[in-house]
Amino acid sequence: MSSQDQSWISSSDDNGRENFRRKLLIIDSNLGEKEVEQLKFLCQDFVSYRKLEGSSSASDIFNHLIAEELLSEKDTFFLAELLCAVKPSLLKHLNYTKEQVKSLLPTQKKVSLFRYLLYELSESIDSEMLKSMIFLLKDTLPNAKMTSLSFLGHLEKQAKIDADNLTLLEKLFTQVVPCFLRKIEKYKREKEAEQSKLRASEVAVPASAPEEYVVEATGGKEDQEEGILRSSDIEQILQALPFCNSAVLKFRHGFPGALPLPKEVYRMDHKFRGYCVIINNHNFTTLTERQGTNKDAESLKDVFKWLGFYVDKQDDVTKAQLEEILQKYKSHPDHAEGDCFVFCVLSHGEFGAVYSSDAILIPIQEITSHFTALQCPGLLNKPKLFFIQACQGEEIQSSVSIEADAINSEPIHPSLQDTVPIEADFLVGMATVPGYVSFRHKTEGSWYIQSLCYHLRNLVPRQEDILSILTVVNNDVSQRGVKKKQIPRPAYTLRKKVIFPVPSESFH
Repeated sequence: MSSQDQSWISSSDDNGRENFRRKLLIIDSNLGEKEVEQLKFLCQDFVSYRKLEGSSSASDIFNHLIAEELLSEKDTFFLAELLCAVKPSLLKHLNYTKEQVKSLLPTQKKVSLFRYLLYELSESIDSEMLKSMIFLLKDTLPNAKMTSLSFLGHLEKQAKIDADNLTLLEKLFTQVVPCFLRKIEKYKREKEAEQSKLRASEVAVPASAPEEYVVEATGGKEDQEEGILRSSDIEQILQALPFCNSAVLKFRHGFPGALPLPKEVYRMDHKFRGYCVIINNHNFTTLTERQGTNKDAESLKDVFKWLGFYVDKQDDVTKAQLEEILQKYKSHPDHAEGDCFVFCVLSHGEFGAVYSSDAILIPIQEITSHFTALQCPGLLNKPKLFFIQACQGEEIQSSVSIEADAINSEPIHPSLQDTVPIEADFLVGMATVPGYVSFRHKTEGSWYIQSLCYHLRNLVPRQEDILSILTVVNNDVSQRGVKKKQIPRPAYTLRKKVIFPVPSESFH
């Protein structure tokens, strides 16, 4: 190619970007204050709350979308989706019609059903309805002027409503405007249909090819294959870590030196399976919120209920509340009649520790120590499984809609063995190896928890034991991402195989 040709192409690219920016400026000039607020609301699953709060115009929002690679001169559909909801007349500047956008939404939409529901409700709530609902919740609302959209946004931000919990809205509408309940029922039907479709696609994935099940926001399959950790790389990482023999058991090609799996199996024939406690920290007093964690919490809740556990999910748990929960289950009389105990923590973290919602760092060993045979005799000789979704090292900047569950780069260095009590029958599944971050998608949940739930659903019916399942999870998670990588770390003192009985009902 001649230098003249190259110069023409470069000039053409520049002209394309300039024309694109000009179109965005025209769209910005035709959007008022209300429409900008609506754009912010529809974008908040993709752009951080702090950035949106600092956006005073539609152009500011467009710049954030461009930075997040959600908008470019070659791909304007996400903006078209937003404008279709906010001001369809502006679609002509993107060379779309309202009908074209609606026909593409079933396969290309990015905004969630829940976000659309709240947006639609906000458009239907008039000033008198809003006044009545604010009056009913007066004691829990800030003393500030609110629009219908900011009112619903406040309820969501305070975790009073989410995609799976609309109880408060249903109560409000029952008292103020009962006809709106139909909108919520419609949403529930559409959500169930969407989840059924997702479950059907998951069932179709062969267990022999877990790499095809990827919840990843940074590109297609070709991108995902670039820079994948090789088996030798994973082996080198794992062999340098104490307590990680379990992580290399039964990898696809196997590694030398792995301890043999125990031949005996823990009893699973008591009166009930046991308790599963889920600590789900989304909002913090001084740390950033963890978008996407509710997806993880619900996935864990669903899969462990399916496995027969009584699930206790606790949101935004302070240190004092965590201590109450630990004391409750440490001395719970029902342990004597149960098979097993599961404890999950979804939070920010540092090396060997996790944060409570009031930003206090709590060593993982402090959590597990409540369930030793001395402290909790009801769980003597029974498996105690802990799953921790949190970073264990310094924060890394990530692209698109992926965040790191880390807070700062000042590591603490407790002994690795401290995460697992010395005595038998414990397993601690860590989302990542010490010193590294773990990744969480803002809407689809974390790589580790989503992979864990997926493989539990698929491999428990095949009578695979928990260590074998975690090995597959390691392999799956290690192959995700392009520039950002993660490898989980199981640590255990189990003496037997943990094999859950095949549930009598199919997974819902």
